[in-house]
Amino acid sequence: MKPSLKDNDNLLFKWFCQGLKYFLLALLGLAVAYVLSQIFGAVSVVGMLLSESLWIWVARIAIFLVCLFAIAMIIESWS
Repeated sequence: MKPSLKDNDNLLFKWFCQGLKYFLLALLGLAVAYVLSQIFGAVSVVGMLLSESLWIWVARIAIFLVCLFAIAMIIESWS
């Protein structure tokens, strides 16, 4: 039986979904690394995870994903 739904997703929306998935997985990995380094007392790892440059890059990626989502929604609603 064929489903009646069509897979006409916007390419930018697919890219956003993939990017969001990997971004959230990376954030989860950072959280796990932080918790484990706190438990085992790895001060150097905690310092790297709390560094300003890392969180600037995380913010840039998050802003890029939000912009990609906005562009995909504008294109989707336009057509």
